[in-house]
Amino acid sequence: MLRFSKHGGPPRLAPVEPPYDSETTAALEMLGPPIALFRIFARRPERAQGIHGWGRYYLSRQSALGLRHRELVIDRTTVRCGAEYEWGVHVAVFAEKAGFDAEQIRSLVAGGPEDGCWSDPADRAVLRSVDALCETNDLSDDQWQELTDAVGQEATVDLLLLCGWYHAISFAARVLRLPPEPGTPAFDDCTRSTTT
Repeated sequence: MLRFSKHGGPPRLAPVEPPYDSETTAALEMLGPPIALFRIFARRPERAQGIHGWGRYYLSRQSALGLRHRELVIDRTTVRCGAEYEWGVHVAVFAEKAGFDAEQIRSLVAGGPEDGCWSDPADRAVLRSVDALCETNDLSDDQWQELTDAVGQEATVDLLLLCGWYHAISFAARVLRLPPEPGTPAFDDCTRSTTT
């Protein structure tokens, strides 16, 4: 089972607060809903613009990774990095759209690709690849072959970059000590008994 360290205390940087100046307003409109992480990024509108450029591709239909596999990469990476804040945002917004059931969400936090809830070989290949990247920063030849067979070469390249990007996002969310967004789940919500 994966372990996470909990950090208490207030955020280390204050997100921008309304009323926003015109540059900050434009930056936040690019990024999406004014969650705390985006309001930190918008402290420098130039930074927000750069982040938007990256996210616009990876969080769109232009990416070679489909929504389900994209969210598997993001959710598993943020779990592996202990970034509960970012994981909670993605689960709250995208888990249903990606078709994740409660057991799969639990497995992303406290299980692994061999859990019975992962019946699709492509889902397993994606999860195995994320775990390997987080553990070794590399894929073996067999892992590379399994992943490219499952999702294709272009989606594999997108997976590598997305996993790396969400390491960076996870570092920011954790180091900044961002509290959960309202209405987002916590890791503990998924690791409590799923049967009654």
